[in-house]
Amino acid sequence: MSNRAALPNPPSTAAPPDRPSRARLGVLGFLGTLFFILYLDRICISQAASAIQAELGLTHTEMGLVFMAFTLAYGLFEVPTGRWGDRFGSRAILTRIALWWSAFTALTAACTGFPSLLAARFLFGAGEAGAFPNSARVIARWFPAGERGRVQGVLLAASHVGGAVSPVVAAHLISLYGWRATFVIFGSLGIVWAAAFVVWFRDNPATHRGVNDAERRLLAEGCAATATHTVGPIPWPAILRSCNLWLLGTVVTCSSFNSYLYFSWYPTYLQSGRGVPMVDAGWLAGLVLAGATLGTLVGGLIADRIKNRCLRPARVRRYVGCGFFVLAASLLITSIAAPSASVSALLAAASSFAMLCQHPSWWSTVTELGGRHVGTVFGLINSLGVPGAMASQYFFGACADWRGKQGFTGREQWDPALAVYVVVLLIGGICWLFIDVSRPIDAADDARVA
Repeated sequence: MSNRAALPNPPSTAAPPDRPSRARLGVLGFLGTLFFILYLDRICISQAASAIQAELGLTHTEMGLVFMAFTLAYGLFEVPTGRWGDRFGSRAILTRIALWWSAFTALTAACTGFPSLLAARFLFGAGEAGAFPNSARVIARWFPAGERGRVQGVLLAASHVGGAVSPVVAAHLISLYGWRATFVIFGSLGIVWAAAFVVWFRDNPATHRGVNDAERRLLAEGCAATATHTVGPIPWPAILRSCNLWLLGTVVTCSSFNSYLYFSWYPTYLQSGRGVPMVDAGWLAGLVLAGATLGTLVGGLIADRIKNRCLRPARVRRYVGCGFFVLAASLLITSIAAPSASVSALLAAASSFAMLCQHPSWWSTVTELGGRHVGTVFGLINSLGVPGAMASQYFFGACADWRGKQGFTGREQWDPALAVYVVVLLIGGICWLFIDVSRPIDAADDARVA
């Protein structure tokens, strides 16, 4: 017998058999990282816009068209890519999405003029389309209903963290290496994510080796509607007749119109309208998107509280959504009037916070409306935000050019356009008051089968 003392066994990391494992937290980590990189790459061009315009000789209106090219492609491919996820699973589709958009982020560095930049941004948007619908499907299959509000809040927060970090990091990288190298650096991140995701993730939680029987039972209780890929045709007549679908689409149109002011133009506004240096403008733009980040986190907690504690959650969501839109509009008015750029950005951050507080509730409502067709329905409703995003990207730059031709400079050239954003926020709040999701779109199909 050996005289050496026996080494203690290492502590087990496996969950007890009667306690659910937490593989779904790994899914949350992957999706959160995906959303972070997605917005990091999407928004870096807003900080690079001034440098790109100076090198390539682009007007504000032409730069607005470049921003719109991304959004147009994103909208055109949102529904088809969401449908692919319903039919074939989200693992392969999300991997393809990350690889595609990363490639065209890097290829932006090779652009030599307006046509090539327009094409690169269009293809970038086509590649990024479908990330949100397929992620919504993953959430519906991997998380019980009582956890989804917080999950959605965390993911939306991750996207806005990426958006908040993007102008700051881009400003420093551009000052050190130039805008072309900055796009190459940002484009490399999604490739690393895709390689790790395709190895670890599985569409069906039951087939994942990290999921124990208790977690399988937990997920099966609330995820039966999406346990298998969609069978049968999409119920387009029921979808297109849904008033709730068009109201939810109008809400996202209004929120996109507001958000893309900050995604596309805010650093340029701070530099040209308020005379803020480039790096400082990056920090202030990041502050505004940080407000949006906090709003999604708080909104996720609110969405779960509504779902778990309210007897009539649909009615409560209506009032909460309307109230946050009205608050966002009020704060934006105050931001326009503020004489200090820092105070104005702080108030804009508070406005973004309020507007994004309602977004997890919007996401929960869309998920419930979609039922087993959640990828398709979410893709369709989310694509209805594209007109708002494109209008915002074109309008703000074109208005600045028009005011500039009339001889206005500084804030007088840029501030009048912001009043339109206040009106659009109020329209979004009014639409929330009429949304009432009592059953999913596919409920009629279920009734016929029964």
